[in-house]
Amino acid sequence: MKILHNPRCGKSRNCLAIFDQKNIDYQIIKYLENPLTKEEILNLLKKLSISPLELVRQKETIWVEQFKNKSLTDDDIINALVQFPILIERPIIIDGDKAIIAREEEKILNFINQ
Repeated sequence: MKILHNPRCGKSRNCLAIFDQKNIDYQIIKYLENPLTKEEILNLLKKLSISPLELVRQKETIWVEQFKNKSLTDDDIINALVQFPILIERPIIIDGDKAIIAREEEKILNFINQ
């Protein structure tokens, strides 16, 4: 499994802790250091089965100041995620062709126990 991880995010650190407690192998993707490409974001959205807006951290300052209340297409939103990876929700667990935004412990446990 792969985890899109931001070391400064408590939810993201908690996700790694759960994986460590369960002795589950995982690969960390530090998406702020190595931003996702547009193609990778499109692929991720397909795995998550969500719209681009659902992947956005809508309370982030960058979003509020530059994008909120604007008429944006899905492509505009994806371009914003490419340009400002801090806007991507985290953590995200990817397992093959499935993925989840793993902010709640119960959701993480359900996903890894499938």
